[in-house]
Amino acid sequence: MTTTNQFIINWVDSGRKPKQKPDPAYPKGIDLDCSFGSIHSCATPLPYPAIGHYVVECRICGLRVACTTAGRPDDPRSVKMACKRMTMSS
Repeated sequence: MTTTNQFIINWVDSGRKPKQKPDPAYPKGIDLDCSFGSIHSCATPLPYPAIGHYVVECRICGLRVACTTAGRPDDPRSVKMACKRMTMSS
């Protein structure tokens, strides 16, 4: 588990090996955008690469997202999320 002032990042090991080849278009990973275009959002880097999935929780608004990883160069290296507090008050 990684904890920052704003995020709790839990990594869950899948115990599996990658079955597909990495996408050569993303040799340095991808930045996931789960904000759906919200103007109120935040982002955090992810430990990279790893095999399993991350559960990322914002300690300010409580939003949680999960993203899978396969231990490949094209894995997520960061995640951007909409602010749950601001989205609900709009």
